[in-house]
Amino acid sequence: MRFLGFVCLGILWILATLHQVKSHGNHPFSKIAIRKTTFALNENANVKASPSILGLKGENTEWVTLEYSSPDPSSDDWIGVFSPANFSSSTCPGENPRVYPPLLCSAPIKFLYANYTNANYKTTGRGFLKLQLINQRADFSFALFSGGLSKPKVVAISNRVTFANPDAPLYPRLAQGKNWNEMTVTWTSGYGIDEAEPLVAWSQNGKDLMQSPAGTLTFDRNSMCGAPARTEGWRDPGYIHTSFLKELWPNQEYTYKLGHKLNNGTYIWSSTYKFQASPYPGQNSLQRVVIFGDMGKDEADGSNEYNNFQRGSLNTTRQLIEDLKNIDIVFHIGDICYANGYLSQWDQFTAQIGPIASTVPYMIASGNHERDWPGSGSFYDTMDSGGECGVVAQNMFYVPAENREKFWYATDYGMFRFCVANTELDWREGTEQYKFIEHCLSSVDRQKQPWLIFLAHRVLGYSSCTFYAEQGSSSEPMGRESLQNLWQKYKVDLAIYGHVHSYERTCPIYQNICTNEKKHYYKGPLNGTIHVVAGGGGASLSPFISLQTKWSIFRDYDYGFVKLTAFDHSNLLFEYKKSSDGKVYDSFRISRDYRDILACAVDSCPRTTLAS
Repeated sequence: MRFLGFVCLGILWILATLHQVKSHGNHPFSKIAIRKTTFALNENANVKASPSILGLKGENTEWVTLEYSSPDPSSDDWIGVFSPANFSSSTCPGENPRVYPPLLCSAPIKFLYANYTNANYKTTGRGFLKLQLINQRADFSFALFSGGLSKPKVVAISNRVTFANPDAPLYPRLAQGKNWNEMTVTWTSGYGIDEAEPLVAWSQNGKDLMQSPAGTLTFDRNSMCGAPARTEGWRDPGYIHTSFLKELWPNQEYTYKLGHKLNNGTYIWSSTYKFQASPYPGQNSLQRVVIFGDMGKDEADGSNEYNNFQRGSLNTTRQLIEDLKNIDIVFHIGDICYANGYLSQWDQFTAQIGPIASTVPYMIASGNHERDWPGSGSFYDTMDSGGECGVVAQNMFYVPAENREKFWYATDYGMFRFCVANTELDWREGTEQYKFIEHCLSSVDRQKQPWLIFLAHRVLGYSSCTFYAEQGSSSEPMGRESLQNLWQKYKVDLAIYGHVHSYERTCPIYQNICTNEKKHYYKGPLNGTIHVVAGGGGASLSPFISLQTKWSIFRDYDYGFVKLTAFDHSNLLFEYKKSSDGKVYDSFRISRDYRDILACAVDSCPRTTLAS
């Protein structure tokens, strides 16, 4: 197959230095100088992909084998995976009037060096690779490039590869609804509402099957705020559907499958999945919560990630899948997949977390790599989202927010109340978000829901990360100043953050002073809030300063996640687990009665009372 020659569209990706943890890194695709690509097909070069039809038995993930050859091999030759297969100039947008066709419309969705598993490639000019593909609503082709990433030349293009049904409903993502007895199911397909009616078929314990309709969303290139999201990083997101399963019985198991009723009356169905409905607020049962940030994605075939960008993500994902029977709900608090404007990566991420998100609610928060873009209304004037400016995350995942553009919300899970903030929008005193946070914290009935948890992406509390230490703040500027009075007044037990790619736990603290000297067992009132950084989900790690502050009890420069286990209204277990082995490396317990929550702590009760 031959394509028109092309010159690449430019990449606009600049890492902002202000308010940026330095280890966030660039997306690997940004290393490819697409703008400088030339078209130099060589009749003696060849790429062959097999099989050409994938998913014949309904699979959504398949491995393909590439065989390729070049008459002039080099150690910097590489293979790019493109989807749709035809990446010619026919649909390129005129983003820059000074750039003339032929153009390369898009970055690859994956890439690997030709010698990745072929040590003799430079000598023989022959090689093979095995690559993992997921169903992404379009066909695929594979191109052999010479000239490395900085001066790429296309020398050969493969045959076309496609899934048997590229439009199939895929990658269900569960999330709690706005009511405790409601579960939402979000998925992606290639079917628009003019082609098929989306629905979920579901039942409780094999009882009568019910069908619930789904709403459909999508967005286009013009919804993006800048490059690369609206240029070479753009890829059609397909259609995103969300159905609301209501009036669920607490803790009961339900089965469900995703469906589309086509215009001719036939149905397309997904595989069947299971989930357990949430407990009612205050329910006294075993409840287990996993929390982490900054995971990202990685490729099982080794592609893309040559700069060790998110190597920990597969281990984190694997540990959660292996322990899924002991997990009830997951919170991924920002920096979700680090697509950074390369939209194909969102499909890759939802496929990676599929076994988790299809089984338990997968709740997310907004991070800088989802939201931030100059002039878009974000609190930080950085380019961290790669031009996505929140649009992709807000459509790909459901959260029970009153306004998904604002993306802050409260959600109850049994004995827990979670208040999830959006650090990429203004949280300072007097703002709309500040009022939401106070209402979320103040409205919970602590007799029924004793465990009050504050979640946010950026560190609004305490961190010993080098970046924050250099600022002299140990947190986001204005973070603690605006919110610590609320945490103290409403006796927040835990405040957990991402953004810093490591783990750290503080003592119970208020105004930089430890309010409890214990480290592993807290009996009675905490008198302060324990702050935790749990941003080691998978992205490259963030170093600590060498100075040991008094409030920092435990630090770990490694990948990991946090698990909370509520045994009842009086006993909570906190565990930090490493992604490498799933073992516990830090833990503490809280044991208390309801009267301990009522007890006064510093600044948490009125200064004068009738008795006084």
